[in-house]
Amino acid sequence: MTIRAGFDSYRASPPDVRVVTSDGQSIAAHSYVLVPASPVLERMIDRARRGWGAECTIRVPGVSFDAVRAFLHLLYRSRVAAAEDEDMVGAHGAQLLALAHAYRVAWLKRAAEAAVSARLTPERAVDMLKLARLCDAPRLYLRCARIAAKDFRAVELSEGWRFARRHDAALELELLKLMEDADQRKERWARERAAQEACRQLGEAMTTLEHIFPAEGASVCADAPCATAGCTCRGLQQLMRHFATCKRKVAPGGCARCKRMLQLFRLHASVCDRTEQTTCRVPLCSHFRAKAQADKADKTWRLLVKKVTRAKVMSSLADRKIPEVVAVSWARYNSRVDRLR
Repeated sequence: MTIRAGFDSYRASPPDVRVVTSDGQSIAAHSYVLVPASPVLERMIDRARRGWGAECTIRVPGVSFDAVRAFLHLLYRSRVAAAEDEDMVGAHGAQLLALAHAYRVAWLKRAAEAAVSARLTPERAVDMLKLARLCDAPRLYLRCARIAAKDFRAVELSEGWRFARRHDAALELELLKLMEDADQRKERWARERAAQEACRQLGEAMTTLEHIFPAEGASVCADAPCATAGCTCRGLQQLMRHFATCKRKVAPGGCARCKRMLQLFRLHASVCDRTEQTTCRVPLCSHFRAKAQADKADKTWRLLVKKVTRAKVMSSLADRKIPEVVAVSWARYNSRVDRLR
C-alpha cells in the first residue's frame, strides 16, 4: 500500500523516497522535504541512494504505520499549528516522541513531550518514565515522578509497575528513590512554610508592640481595649497583663508565658530602629539593647532577627495602598493586554 504524504503543493513533483514501516507498508515522500527536517534522515537517504534522481528506500521500524504517517505529515508541515496536527500528536504522542528523538527533530520532540505529559495517567506513569529516560525528556520524566508520588496506589496496579518489578529492578529502584525524594521535599517545604509563618507572626507581634507603645504621646491601647480598626493587640495585651502580675517568672523553672513575653521584648530590642532622640517606650527595650551591645548574640538568634525583619518589611509592603495614579496606569495596561489577546 502506497500513501503519498504531505500537501497538495508537493504533488507536482514525483516522490523520490519510499519509507517502509514495520508491517511492510510504504509511504511515498520527497527527499528535499525530509533532508532539511532531520539530519538522521539525510544520512539515511544519502546512504540508500544509488544515483541522482533514483528512488531510494529507508526503513522506520519499531512503530506503527499510522505513527510513521503522522511523523512524515508533521515533517511536511514543519510545525504543530492546526487542530488536526494537535490531535495527531495527541493520538501518537509516545511514538512521535521516540521518532523525533531518534531522528533528531527538536521542535517535534518538544511538542510530543508536552502532549504526552498533558495526557499522562498513573497507569502509564512507569512506561512513560522509562520512555522519558531513553529519549532524554526531562519534562516528561518530572511529570511521571510527580504522578507516581501523588498516586502510587494506582501506579502499583499498573502493568508497567508489575513488569518493572519482575524484569527491571533498576527502574523499580529509581522510581522508589524518586518518591522518597518527593516525600523529603514535601517535608522540607512544610518546615519552611511553618518557619515563614512563625516569622510573619513574630513580625506582626513587633508591629503590635509599636502600636501599643508609640514613640510619642499616650499609649493607644496598653491599658484599655483598642478602638483602632483592624488592630489585633488583644492577645498581646492579655500576655502583658499576665507578665506584669505573674509571680512564677522569678520562681525556679519560671513561667512559659512570661518567657515568651521576654523573648518578644528581646526580639523587639533587636529590630528596634528608634534613635536616642525618640526613646522607645516598649518595656525592657533599652535593657536588652544595652545587653546586646555588651554580649554578642549567637548565630541562630541573629538569623531569627534577620528573618523577622524581612517578614515585617514584606508585610508592610503588602498592606501598603497603591497610589491612584499607579492603579489607573495598571488598569489601562491590563485593558490594553486584553485587547491584544
